[in-house]
Amino acid sequence: MLRRATKRAPHLADGQAAENFALEYLQRQGLQLLTRNYHCYFGELDLVMSHGPELIIVEVRYRRRDGPVSALASIGPRKRARILRAAQHYLQSHTARAEQAMRFDVVAVTGPRQARRLQWLQGAFDATDLHQG
Repeated sequence: MLRRATKRAPHLADGQAAENFALEYLQRQGLQLLTRNYHCYFGELDLVMSHGPELIIVEVRYRRRDGPVSALASIGPRKRARILRAAQHYLQSHTARAEQAMRFDVVAVTGPRQARRLQWLQGAFDATDLHQG
């Protein structure tokens, strides 16, 4: 039986293109991709990267246009908790990386494909942010 190719929803294609844009930028900054779109029961990690001895979990946020809520502000306590739990799962599955220092970054990509802007927030949040809610 032949499967018909399904067309990806425009917002998903835009999000994937923004993630590609962010990945290329981070690689130009010297980060190395370890895993992309790591899925587990707790959620998804967009990009898992390394830079020297540091493990970097990157959440990519895409906005077609600037709005009242910043990319960082759009990552509320529940989303941060999901990212942290997914990161813990990643470390349990990749025990060789468990001793590395870990950082959580956010890359905000804004604008249409021809005029994208990127903002990289290093150390955007950490495990203590959960207790501040």
